[in-house]
Amino acid sequence: MAQLANKLNREQALQKLAAETFSRQTVSFYRYVHIDETAVLRDELFTAWEKLGVLGRVYLSAEGINAQISVPKPELETFRKLIDSSPLFTGVEFKYAIEEPATSFWKLTIKVRKQIVADDLPTSSYDLANVGTHLNATEFNAAIDQGAVVVDMRNKYESDIGHFENAVTPNSQTFGDELQEVIKLLDDKKNDKVLLYCTGGIRCEKASAFLKHNGFSDVSQLYGGIINYKHEIEQNGLESKFKGKNFVFDGRMAEAVTPDVIGKCFQCKSPADTYDNCASDLCHALFIQCDSCKQSMLGACSDECRAIAALPIEERKTIRKGRKATFKVLSS
Repeated sequence: MAQLANKLNREQALQKLAAETFSRQTVSFYRYVHIDETAVLRDELFTAWEKLGVLGRVYLSAEGINAQISVPKPELETFRKLIDSSPLFTGVEFKYAIEEPATSFWKLTIKVRKQIVADDLPTSSYDLANVGTHLNATEFNAAIDQGAVVVDMRNKYESDIGHFENAVTPNSQTFGDELQEVIKLLDDKKNDKVLLYCTGGIRCEKASAFLKHNGFSDVSQLYGGIINYKHEIEQNGLESKFKGKNFVFDGRMAEAVTPDVIGKCFQCKSPADTYDNCASDLCHALFIQCDSCKQSMLGACSDECRAIAALPIEERKTIRKGRKATFKVLSS
């Protein structure tokens, strides 16, 4: 039996989106919970969510669910009830996007993975029943003011465009590598108060458990991540100690927390914080590019890629035929 999947190509899906007469809400949620029959649940979720017009990227594994989705606002209440009707996901907290300026997703993808957050570590490396203390925005700010060590548990390219002031920002590009790097960076801080943060909280659950497993005595994490932090500081009139943009894994690439521009253009090194993929069909590297360089370089990351991006579309199709671009990130 063929797996249930989106039947539209990108162009068709975007045309359908453009014709919608309703607005959408980008939502993310996760839960670490044991799931026995992931493949069966995958098809059940796909069938039910597709009927409601839900789009997005969802990972299922035996350890739980990690979802970033776009829900039609007229169906948001129905979707909430649908989630709560499942014993596995009842009461799971929704985190709502800070900004909704553009399309976040154009299709629904639900994949079964080994882990919902890949770390390449044996399960004996942490205990998800023993995670750090959850702090709200007020508590997190207060702990920073009291001199706690703040650690960004996201990848380098995420922290490049936004992070908490004076945070430790590891140079890793994968979560598994970052866990090992943080242990080394904080080797002399095991008795200090350590604050962890990430996009929506899911990586900090594992990270805090991993640090506690490795002897750190006082570990806390930002409840709901940067997404929830932005909402809380606005609701409570708090100072934002996070500066810049929050990188998100959808079509928006990032959403602004503060107006500060802390990133740099890959080419000219001027202040910039807009990520894009290289326009070359053989590259598609993710990098920061200012408007000026985007225009002069045709959206490409190098002269070689610019030459390919400048070719007529038919020649570009011929060049990329049978070849697949490898995802990479270029640091400024």
